[in-house]
Amino acid sequence: MIKIYNTLTQKKEIFKPIEDNKVKMYVCGPTVYNYIHIGNARPIISFDVVRRYFEYAGYDIKYVSNFTDVDDKIIKASQEEKIPTKDLTDKYIKAFYEDYDALGCKRADSNPRVSDYIPEIIEFIKKLVDEDFAYEVNGDVYFRTRRKKDYGKLSKQSIEDLISGARVEANDQKEDPLDFALWKAAKAGEVFWPSPFGNGRPGWHIECSVMAKETLGTTIDIHAGGQDLTFPHHENEIAQSECHNHAQFSNYWMHNGFINIDGTKMSKSLGNFTLLKDIRKSVEPMVIRLFMLSVHYRTPINYSLETIELAKTNYNKIKTSYQNLLFRLANSMTQQRLDDDVVNEASDNISYLEEQMNDDFNTANALSSWYDLVRITNVYTERDEVNKETLEVLKATFETYVEILGISLVDDKANMEDEKIDNLISKREEARKNRDFALADKIRDDLKEQGIILEDTKQGVRWKRI
Repeated sequence: MIKIYNTLTQKKEIFKPIEDNKVKMYVCGPTVYNYIHIGNARPIISFDVVRRYFEYAGYDIKYVSNFTDVDDKIIKASQEEKIPTKDLTDKYIKAFYEDYDALGCKRADSNPRVSDYIPEIIEFIKKLVDEDFAYEVNGDVYFRTRRKKDYGKLSKQSIEDLISGARVEANDQKEDPLDFALWKAAKAGEVFWPSPFGNGRPGWHIECSVMAKETLGTTIDIHAGGQDLTFPHHENEIAQSECHNHAQFSNYWMHNGFINIDGTKMSKSLGNFTLLKDIRKSVEPMVIRLFMLSVHYRTPINYSLETIELAKTNYNKIKTSYQNLLFRLANSMTQQRLDDDVVNEASDNISYLEEQMNDDFNTANALSSWYDLVRITNVYTERDEVNKETLEVLKATFETYVEILGISLVDDKANMEDEKIDNLISKREEARKNRDFALADKIRDDLKEQGIILEDTKQGVRWKRI
């Protein structure tokens, strides 16, 4: 029984899908005018884990995440880089996938682009105009916000609060300051499409409403994104979708918390805006992933050298424990009897993992139980005598965590092939037998330079990458 904190109701609710055993989930993706930053990585990782856990729990999930490839920022960036907007967005979509794949995220079932849905967007807007939910002024089309009687229900803001606030753009041609653009008339030098309202392009909010409807249907199970999207983006999506569809847009709304850099909110103006591709030059992607999951997805998280170093230490502890486990499995074992106590501990560990993930996907507690599994495994693999079936149970338990949390324990940037390492270790062992300690030490030192550490144990020589 999975519980989700629903931003719409501001409480945890038992997840009840529209269709039995199926989940329709839409996650707001990036506006592709630049490389993604560390803040973008949080929803990518957080909702990938949500998707993974639904799959683990036996649900058939359709996971959609869009690319906004029509936007003011894209137009400006294409002018600055002096390339067509299509070339610019293709460039940054390719870069996005490089970061996305490196973080261990499963590709979405669909990554719709706004530019591929222009006819559907125009038809959507036409219906809103025809039903008097929207109006045209000089080639622009605006949504009549006050026509949505419960506008503000997601962000918990009243019409009065919004009017008195400073978050509404002033615009003389709007009927009401709260109204927002569905279609923008083309300006000189900008990309545009013909429409009944004149040449122009979609507003930001209309894009996701249309793509969600076209890829998942009128009402979806889960809509997710960063906390900063709650208002106005998601609020406006609800307004235009529910007026158009005459049905609830999404049953559950999920939002991840902000990310701070050294205790300060990330901002270009503060100069602490950090691109993920640059971080990846010095930090393993799986360390970044573990760092993101070390805090509950709705809680703010602080990125600093200290927190990343802690994540690196914890990741290496997990990986080393798993490698030692595989080492013992590959070597002789003398104990014939299954160790019931260890097997029971592993079973209890999985039960706790599921309990935490069922409680609004609490990855922080899930990780703490993985560290407990590391302790159990380390104690067992250090024994002189171990049982193969018991080791297999521990291995399967590790792999359950990998499946759900997506933190791979496989080295993807090896400097040397495993077979070559094993051959060098064999040569070192032969040199030691021949009392050629100078050669043995040289092989050990050469391996260390390649990031390979050797450990002499009763069961033989183990090696690991650092």
